[in-house]
Amino acid sequence: MKVEVTMRRRSLRTLATKGRLALPVSTRPIVIGMALLIVIIVLAEFLVEGFLSSRNMRSILLLAAFLGLAAIGQTFVALLGALDLSIPYLIGAANILLPSLMVSGWPAWAAMAFVIFLGFVAGMLNGLLSYRLQGQALIVSLGFGFAVVGATQIYTSIGSKFGGTVFAQIPDWLRNLAAFNGETFGFAVPPVIVIWAFISALIIWIMARTWFGRSVYAVGGSRVAAARLGISEFRTWVGVHGISGAMAALTGTLLLGFSGGGFVGVGDPYLFMTVAAVVIGGTSLLGGAGGYGATIIGVLVLTVLGALLVGVGLGPAGQQAVIGVLILPMVAIYARAPHIRNQI
Repeated sequence: MKVEVTMRRRSLRTLATKGRLALPVSTRPIVIGMALLIVIIVLAEFLVEGFLSSRNMRSILLLAAFLGLAAIGQTFVALLGALDLSIPYLIGAANILLPSLMVSGWPAWAAMAFVIFLGFVAGMLNGLLSYRLQGQALIVSLGFGFAVVGATQIYTSIGSKFGGTVFAQIPDWLRNLAAFNGETFGFAVPPVIVIWAFISALIIWIMARTWFGRSVYAVGGSRVAAARLGISEFRTWVGVHGISGAMAALTGTLLLGFSGGGFVGVGDPYLFMTVAAVVIGGTSLLGGAGGYGATIIGVLVLTVLGALLVGVGLGPAGQQAVIGVLILPMVAIYARAPHIRNQI
């Protein structure tokens, strides 16, 4: 049995190396994304005074960190050929559940760890349901998100008139994680940016160097081929959704330190933005191609573009219109490449 498993792993590694099954990360989306990012930055420097100041760059990276953390789960799920629409609702649920637990007497660190664990469990349950109903997985994840955030609001509204808004004494260490003027290793960088950088490096390494990462690409690329290599589609699907739930919960808890108060609608912008970051980064929504490194570029493009649009005085509706117009040609460009399963 051990010999058989070893042979399967070697087969998967060989296919990954040759680019025929796993890790089909094209440099084309990365080059396009980087070129687009540079163009936006240059344009912004001409149109908005002081755009490249250190203070403005810190604020952009701070906002990018929150979106980047939320987009980790969306990237994983997209690599399987699906989307997780529960992410914004888990962010909102975590954002109000954490202060509610602290008001109940929980130590902040224990409450934060528990909320992230609950996010992981909720994500796995979402994965279990969507796996069993894959034909309706998109709607299942949306309905599951509604159910979770609704149940959380019911819990937090016990003894209170305001279930969607929860106030608590936020400890200084949690506030400092997202502090605009915080210092990390002697530099004026909010710690949440360092947290994002560390988790990003870990995710990229996992996807490129581990059996789990190759399994995600394999299942997204060809489920039949993955099954013949002994990869469990069920475990991979549920595990990926568990990671998505945990990252959403982590984002919600860190946003609490940023805003200072729990608000159930804090995750609403991430419904569209996480998908947009994945698409602009070039990860195929059909699964099997792309990666989180490319999503990081998509996150930076969206955040820098948002800062530019705000700087020139464009309102939320105008910003959404511009980003929507940006996504259309990006999808058209990436859609020209054949899916990995048609290249095997």
